[in-house]
Order: sequence, then C-alpha cells, then structure tokens
Amino acid sequence: MIQLLTRIRAKSPDQSPPPFPLRVAGIDVGSNAIRFLAAEFTAPTRYRVLAEMREPVRLGHEVFLSGKLARGAMEAAVQAIAGFRLQMEALGIAHYRAVATSATRESRNGEDFVARVRRETEIELEVITGSEEARLVYEAVKAQVPFGRKKWLLVDLGGGSVEVSLVDQTATLWSESHTMGSVRLLEELAVSGEEPGRFQRLLEEYAATLRIPVIAQQWSPAGLIATGGNIEALARLVGADPGRGRVAALPVAELRSAIEKLSRLSFRQRVDQLGLREDRADVILPAAMVYERVATLAGVDELLVPAVGLKDGLLVDLVDDLTTHEAHEVRKEKQALAGAVALGKRYLFDEAHATHVARLAGSLFDQLQKVHRLDAPARRMLLAAAVLHDVGIFIGHKKHHKHSLYVISQSEIPEFTPREIAVIANVARYHRKGVPAAHHEPFTGLEPEDRERVVKLASILRIADALDREHLQAVRGVKATPGKSKLMLELDGTGDLLLERWALRRKAGLFADTFGLEVEVSGDREG
Repeated sequence: MIQLLTRIRAKSPDQSPPPFPLRVAGIDVGSNAIRFLAAEFTAPTRYRVLAEMREPVRLGHEVFLSGKLARGAMEAAVQAIAGFRLQMEALGIAHYRAVATSATRESRNGEDFVARVRRETEIELEVITGSEEARLVYEAVKAQVPFGRKKWLLVDLGGGSVEVSLVDQTATLWSESHTMGSVRLLEELAVSGEEPGRFQRLLEEYAATLRIPVIAQQWSPAGLIATGGNIEALARLVGADPGRGRVAALPVAELRSAIEKLSRLSFRQRVDQLGLREDRADVILPAAMVYERVATLAGVDELLVPAVGLKDGLLVDLVDDLTTHEAHEVRKEKQALAGAVALGKRYLFDEAHATHVARLAGSLFDQLQKVHRLDAPARRMLLAAAVLHDVGIFIGHKKHHKHSLYVISQSEIPEFTPREIAVIANVARYHRKGVPAAHHEPFTGLEPEDRERVVKLASILRIADALDREHLQAVRGVKATPGKSKLMLELDGTGDLLLERWALRRKAGLFADTFGLEVEVSGDREG
C-alpha cells in the first residue's frame, strides 16, 4: 500500500528503516508541466531510473493573471497524477513524495486542487515554498556535481518562479525566490498580435530588474550551476547535450547567440526547425533571458548544466530521510542554521552573539525536554529564532524586536515552511520583555498549537539571551535542573556574571508563567 512520508517524524520510533534496494517515486506538479520519476536506489545517492514521465499540463496558464487555476488545467493535472499512481502500483513502490510549486501556491483555489487530488487519486500533494524547492534541487545537484570546498551559485527556473541560491557541500547558505518564471513572463508580457521585437524588449527590461544581493557581499562563488527543462533544451540547441550522469558546460556567449536566434524565429519555426516541443517553444526565450541575466550578475563565462531537477531531489531527500533518519535530522538542522545565519549576515547582525545564544538555547531545549515536550522541528525553529532575534536592529534599535518580526516574516529560510517561519518570527518578537496580547495580530493569527509553541520557545530564548547580556559569550554553558516548583541553573563561565544574573531575574518571568517553575541561579544570593 502506498504511503506518504513527506515528514519522517510521522514514523513510529521503533520502525526500522527499509533496506536497499529501495524503490521510491517523486511527483513534481509544476507551472508548465507535471513530472514523474521512479527509481530504485542501491545506495543513498546511487539509483537507476525505473520510469520517467512528463505530462505537458500548464497549470500556470491564467494563474499569474487571474489568480486561479483553470478548470481544464486542473482536470488534466488530476488525470496525470492518477496515471502516475497506477505506475507506482505497477512498480511496487511504497514510498513517494508529491509536491506542487508556484502556480498552486499562488492560486486562490490551490487548496481546492490539493483536496481534489487527494480525493480522486489518494495522492497527498504538498505545496512547497520557493526555498524548499531550491533546497530539493540542491540535494539533486549535490549528488551529481562535486562542489569541493568552494561555494557555488545555483539557479533553478520553473514556469512560475526562479530560485537563486548560494550553496556549498554542507548546506544551502542563502536562497531567494523571484516571481520571474518562464510561463509567468510569457503570460504577463506577451500580447497577441504585437510585433515580436517589442516582446523581446519587454523581456530584456523585465529581466534587468532581477538582483542577487549575495553577489554584493563577501562571498565569491566558484561558478554557476543551472537547472530546469529550459536550460537543458538550450544546452542541446548549442550542442552541449546534458544527460544523466553528465554535466554539460554552456558558454554564456553561446547562450546569447541562442537568444538572438530564438528571437528571430516564430513559434512554429522553433518547433519545425529546432525540434522543440510546443509547450517548450513559447517559453524558452523568456527562460533563456533570465538565465543570461543571472549569469551576467554572477560574472561567469559558462553555466554548468546537470540533467537533474526537483524530481530527482525529491527522491534523494526521501531516501535519505527513510534510511538515515537521525543523521537526516542533524543535516536538516545544520542546513536550517546555515540559512538563518546567511539571512542574518544580510542584516549585519552580531554573529558571535546570535550563534552563541542559539547554542545555549539548544542546550536548554534538550535539558528541558520533559518540561516543554516539543519535537525536533520545534528545536529547529528555536535555533533559527535565536540566530535571528536581533536582526531588527538593522532597521533601528528601538523596538527592534518588532522589526525582527517583520524581517523574518517577510523572508524565506531553507528548511522552513511559511507556517514555521511565522512561528520563528513571533518567537524572535517576544525575546524581550513583552508578552503576547490580544491586539498582537501576528501572534493571534497563528494556529492554537503554534501559539503554544511560540510561548514555550520564547520562554527558553529569553533565558538564553539573558545569559549573553553583554554579547561577550562570558557564559560558556549552562546546566538546567528542573524540580517541582523551581528550575535551577548552574552557570559555567568567566567572571562574576553579575549582569547575566541580573538579566535572568528580569527575563525569567515568562518561563515561570508558562511552565510553573521559578528560575533560580546556583550561587545567586538574591535567588
């Protein structure tokens, strides 16, 4: 029986991981097509393809103008997914992950579409963020491209968005999603009957608005890796044919020549003369111009094109989650921390203070597990909030906790869903002396269980932040011993730690109110 394992924490703790060889499948419900990949893994990143299908269902049609998925597109998508379900049953596949990207997440009727897929196909379709999309593509690319010790830029272009990320061998360090997908550009800028030259000029002007903040910072990427069906088609057009197990090099000069050639040809000529599929021939020019813009910003001479994408990343990530659950959780936490630190750097935060507070918060979380009873995802949210609690100082020190709420809530952090980011933003907002109130809409708008998480995590964060009151990392560690009515803290540090003890007395009230434990510090005469 097919089962969804998008989040491995749903597994029973005593359930042993499935052995290799392991068959899995991934479904990518994109804006320009729906893709299916089934494979048999003999090792965490080694697999053979059992089936690969692509259905030309353009869910993005009309969405980026009307805000709704078209009835006909939804019907075709449901039929395609039903067919993939039959393929999985025929191949004996028990584990899969199905995701939908920008067209579904931006549509007003996206939830209705997800519900219909569940009802008619019994497939659980997960709507993911742009940062999660970028992370999964990164997992696929990392399995094929040796990064070495260098940092790389990764650009993945779909029908509705383009994700640009800074990555290395360990994690996605920074990621940003732009609403500049190929189908979106085609539908928003093209006007039927107008002269082709005007469309290209509009594309050029629109693509020129794309910026990559990370380029202006201290990082120096080793190169640019490009993924997506359009860049593979462009590579083939210039004779740099990518394929499974191969990485093609597409010179930027050749990409610009392809843009000039495509701009001179009509839609029908692109199909007849270049052999492009009809659902590729109209979107390939907008896609090429976005890739060229990113390459120009990155200052590279070529783009590396591996023949992998989101669907491959789904499989690699799922197998890793199934077979190495604990190690997988550790990697997810490291990636989440790396993403939070990268975001903090964009706002010139105090990295030493932020990461130290995160370490103390993580230690307190682990020691107080029986008190708060929260799970591993909550720990990741706490660590991210600890890293980012002071980013609002970039806007202004006064009310910086509210500025932090805004900055975090308007950002994407790899490994976190929009719902989780809302929790992180609120935890950071309450790291000072204020408490949640009825007029705090960002808090009251959360689900009840998320409001509970915010209060519990903010209680822990306040203690961790107080322990580095001077931003000097004088407290090296803390031992927390909960009793019936008190939480006793034993500090390991240098000096008398008078300011940290004072800060603890001021900021421990929320913890006492939340858990019913008065906080005392060992050796504190006033405790």
